[in-house]
Amino acid sequence: MPMIIYTPKNKYLSRLLLLLLLATATIARAQEFGGNPPSIKWNQVNVPATKVIFPKGLDSAAWAVADIINKMNPAIQSTIGAKQKPVSIVLQNQTTIANAYVGLAPFRSEFYLTPDQNSFEIGSLPWVQQLAIHEFRHVQQYNNFNVGLSRVLHILFGEGGQALGNELAIPNWFFEGDAVFNETMVSDQGRGRIPYFFNGYRALWAANKNYSWMKLRNGSYLDYTPDWYPTGYMIVSYGREKFGDMFWKNVTHDAAAYKGGFYPLQTAIKKYSGISFEQLRNEAFEHFKKQFGDLEVPADVNSDRLKGHFVADEEYPAYVNDSTLIYMKSTYDHLPVFVARSGGKEKVISIRSVSLDTYFAYHDGKIVYAAYRPDLRWTYRDYSELELLDVKTGKERRLTVASKYFSPDFSADGKTIVATQVDPFGRSSIHLLNTDDGKLIQIVPNPDKLFFTYPKFYNNDQLISAVRTSKGQMTLALIDIKTGKPKYLMAPTWQPIGFLSVKGDDVYFTATSNLNDRVFVFSVKSNELFELENQEIFGSIGNYEPMVSKNNLAVVGFTATGYRINEIDTKKLVWQKISPTNLPGALPDIGITALRRDTTADLLASVDFKPLPVTKYSKTYHLFNFHSIIPAINDPNYSIAIVGENVLNTFQSELSLGYNRDEGYKQVGFDAVYGSLFPFLHAGVDYTIDRRAFYKNGNVYWNEIDPHAGFEFPLNFSQGKNITGLDFGTNVYYSQADFQAPYNQTFHSSSYTYLDNYLTFSNQIQQAKQNIYPRFAQNISFDYEKAITGLTADQFLVTSNLFFPGLSINHNLIVNVAYQQKDDNNVIDFTNNFPFSRGYVAENFHMMDKAGADYHLPLIYPDAGVANTLYFLRLRADVFYDYTRAYDAFSDGSSYKNFRSTGAAIFFDTQWFNQVPISFGIRYDYLLDPDLFGGTGRSRIELVLPIAVFN
Repeated sequence: MPMIIYTPKNKYLSRLLLLLLLATATIARAQEFGGNPPSIKWNQVNVPATKVIFPKGLDSAAWAVADIINKMNPAIQSTIGAKQKPVSIVLQNQTTIANAYVGLAPFRSEFYLTPDQNSFEIGSLPWVQQLAIHEFRHVQQYNNFNVGLSRVLHILFGEGGQALGNELAIPNWFFEGDAVFNETMVSDQGRGRIPYFFNGYRALWAANKNYSWMKLRNGSYLDYTPDWYPTGYMIVSYGREKFGDMFWKNVTHDAAAYKGGFYPLQTAIKKYSGISFEQLRNEAFEHFKKQFGDLEVPADVNSDRLKGHFVADEEYPAYVNDSTLIYMKSTYDHLPVFVARSGGKEKVISIRSVSLDTYFAYHDGKIVYAAYRPDLRWTYRDYSELELLDVKTGKERRLTVASKYFSPDFSADGKTIVATQVDPFGRSSIHLLNTDDGKLIQIVPNPDKLFFTYPKFYNNDQLISAVRTSKGQMTLALIDIKTGKPKYLMAPTWQPIGFLSVKGDDVYFTATSNLNDRVFVFSVKSNELFELENQEIFGSIGNYEPMVSKNNLAVVGFTATGYRINEIDTKKLVWQKISPTNLPGALPDIGITALRRDTTADLLASVDFKPLPVTKYSKTYHLFNFHSIIPAINDPNYSIAIVGENVLNTFQSELSLGYNRDEGYKQVGFDAVYGSLFPFLHAGVDYTIDRRAFYKNGNVYWNEIDPHAGFEFPLNFSQGKNITGLDFGTNVYYSQADFQAPYNQTFHSSSYTYLDNYLTFSNQIQQAKQNIYPRFAQNISFDYEKAITGLTADQFLVTSNLFFPGLSINHNLIVNVAYQQKDDNNVIDFTNNFPFSRGYVAENFHMMDKAGADYHLPLIYPDAGVANTLYFLRLRADVFYDYTRAYDAFSDGSSYKNFRSTGAAIFFDTQWFNQVPISFGIRYDYLLDPDLFGGTGRSRIELVLPIAVFN
């Protein structure tokens, strides 16, 4: 789920494009503004390398983060650099999203404390420990990449300048690959040892899909490509393995300093390794490809499916009977849907509501799953609520409200639902709920303080769950519903376990065994553990989510064209009996001895977790935290601004200095927004020097002061399948003009006050990867400005964009309408934001209305780039027609004029420097009516840099 930074209404719009193009690192890692309710009380723990800021009651989590950093920081800093600037780490406990980041502008980190249910994805370490050992490596990176040209940019433009310098010199694959190496080195687990982490590359290798480096880095709208995490880990770990632990420290120091000029990382790699970057990465990929070998090369590697583009992800099979299977299906051009397949034919049951994962459970015509819902106001507070779907009718209803439930399942009679719950303090518990109304029946005690994943009913009195111990190891546990007492069915292990299903006395599950994720069966009655042999026959990488019917077994495996459900007759299964207490195999180092060769190996096990002094953290601490200097060029306006944001992201501030080339005036301004209350509060002032106007063959000069203040309500009504928002507020502006001598003898000082009232409503369905826009969406906004003292003036504007499906799945028809009117007696003109017909020079007339239409469609998907700099993902076209009618007193005596235009555009969806997405277009406008206020001829060609409403 993407992160967005809030900026006050209109003030920052002129700078937005520059920020998008030149400081993407800063914005991409920005935090949610004003995301926590004021009722949260904040405390802090301080150690030399960090200040851990946390909600009251999370003391143990804060201690763990601080203790780990205290132990780890001096031990690992030699491999990246010894520079140390303390960082503030904010622990966020109101969200259900498992995530974290470290970012510049301002320099800070946030940990989102709800763990994921899927232990194969990131591992099973205690979540705050996993975040600390991964994210603090990013802190060390930023501290030590402030060198050379990056430091010059820091001096000139603040932390945003360093962010830009680092982003262009050091790719994201290194940032994350180095952090994954660190988490793997200092623990007994880490993603560098988890086979699931490498499934994407293994599937490409097995299918002989030899994509170019630029395609692997930039992705595709047609084909599956792994992200930069495994890419980075393989290159970083191989580099340390072959060239020593100081190799990447030297490389990145030179790269961040821009030694060698263009492509500084590649230059530094050649300098310190003696081989080219291309050779290094190819050797790294070959190393891991050789380590995995041919253990799970699909038997049908040459099938038509694997030869083609991405087909679909098919996940979580559930049997209705031996011939009918229900599962989740996700493609690049359609929304995720529940599908029933019988006799080789698919029938869509329903679109899935917005969710954090694809898990669901089925029983007797009903589906239950957890859907995501954000809080109405507080962006760091969201929920995971249970939805019940009727397979026959496709109707869905919400069972729980404001809950945090995960991986639900039904009892044998279907009357009870079991689900895990994670509270804001990170405590995991199992809840039993009534299927009919979602009411809580019982909370199962958790005396061992386990973390539960994928619980299932074993019988009326017992549950079975994959559990993570307080240390982070995993096992299966048989749990007494009344007492909560667990019985471990196997010895705890670092090997991930999950995706349980129960058939009689047998528990089918997936667990990691050496280089593979395989299906095992535990017989509870006989206390025996079995491994299913010959799992390679399924023809995919890894075997997950096993489900058994009377005669069939279905498992999900990964392929180069998506997750695929594989079925086999249970009579053909061969069960190999193994130790009843120990899973076979272990977590491999995958040929990277650098993980074990010094004292930092498994450092996490030696951390002495102990209480530290806790003090109150003031919400007003360092409010004016100015961190970056942002220049903006929007001819004829030129400006430079010092921007700030406090660590709790409740206060944003800006000091600006501007110059207008047309009038020659200078402007000094201050703006701020406070987001900790239910409405945002805005305030600011602009002082303009030497404004001028032409009067009687000469210029008249005056100075202006414009203080303003207001409030805004940003509300999020998203629920189910719709993403819905409402934003409204008002600002009051006071403007006073003081004429300079000698003009003050002719013109008296004047002042006026006006209100700017606004409301924006947006609603859309979800959007598939290939969709240019959502197939159904609406956006409507109102703006009413009215003078209340000093003069007579008002202006009303309404605009709306309506999105509809086109002739094909990835086509869009967009209808846009607008209306604006201002008083005939306006003494001043307000800002004109009317979306005039394209191609014309627009004026602010007395009254205007507009209707227009666009038709967007994709043309080609090149999947090609040049010089590791510019990569083309998609070319798409837009044809349009605009009709604006303006009412005013025109010079020829007419009362209205038509301004019609039509044309077409080609848009390029690109990636720059292998990681920065930018869309731009070239548009041809043909004017059907004369352009009365600028230009000659009927044809116009424009460069378009779109900032889309829903994209």
